[in-house]
Amino acid sequence: MYEPIRSKSVHSTMAGTASDFPHRSREEELDIQLAGHLAALLAATDELRGLTPSADLEDAAERLAEQVARLRGGRAPLRAQPSATGDPAALHRRAHTLAGRALVVAASRADTAAAILTAERMDAHAAALADPKELSAAH
Repeated sequence: MYEPIRSKSVHSTMAGTASDFPHRSREEELDIQLAGHLAALLAATDELRGLTPSADLEDAAERLAEQVARLRGGRAPLRAQPSATGDPAALHRRAHTLAGRALVVAASRADTAAAILTAERMDAHAAALADPKELSAAH
């Protein structure tokens, strides 16, 4: 009625058994996670650049792209095409949250460059949210 299992389970939990599938180290997992958070922050930054162009956002986008490329072994991240529509306040809140997540992972990974960059971005987005003139200038 049922065909018997002919291969070993990939979910082996027996101690001391070698598995046939690769495992990533904690550092590799943190690199992947940090690169993902920074890439998401870069996408939000690119969107903000379309709504409220500034030298600060241009510089931040370049620095974020450099960090993502470093973590991905030199592969440049895909960049979002900035649109001229959206809510700057919502994007600043999202970017602030993403920077916070990246900061936690960067600190866990002891990546000073990424931690400094994400802390600066958190401060910049918090300042933009606290200054209603900056947000209303985009409308």
